[in-house]
Amino acid sequence: MSKFQDRVIAVQQSLKAPKSQYNSFGKYSYRNQEDILEAVKPLLAANGLVLTISDHVTEFVGVAVITATACLTDGTDSVIVSAQAGVDLNRKGMDIAQSFGASSSYARKYALNGLFLIDDTKDADATNTHGKNAPAVTAAATKASADDDTFAKAIDYIKNSKSAPQAVEMVLSKYGSTFTEKQITAIKKFA
Repeated sequence: MSKFQDRVIAVQQSLKAPKSQYNSFGKYSYRNQEDILEAVKPLLAANGLVLTISDHVTEFVGVAVITATACLTDGTDSVIVSAQAGVDLNRKGMDIAQSFGASSSYARKYALNGLFLIDDTKDADATNTHGKNAPAVTAAATKASADDDTFAKAIDYIKNSKSAPQAVEMVLSKYGSTFTEKQITAIKKFA
């Protein structure tokens, strides 16, 4: 086994990327790309390795697809892992740049998962069926579920915007009629 392989194995075995993010609506913890990068940087420095991540956009059957490529190198040897994510240009509450950014983050996270052998089988992405395997429910329950999904996306949008008051105004003008009074009150707290 080469010295490079030994260093890669050392990083893979030592890496602890906790699920420090929490989705209060789905009631699950998860990790994002930033959590992985924060945890891996000291290990890379200690092992003399450099990580780069790049994106490439292509089109597949009329859908923009982002391929994220993570490359780990010591300057001589390298290992490369890629992952892909489609871009939904019609995603509610997001402009085109935000849609591309969300897909890029998603693809980068999974490229890093592959590179560092992070097992996400218990992550929300692996276990969340998004209602596809759920038993039949009443129309009222379905509407409440849809509102919760829209509400969760709205909160994420507001938290990630540069101007929370403007984001709150936009969310309430576009989706306010679908939210409960309790949800509207929660959204207004960000203004």
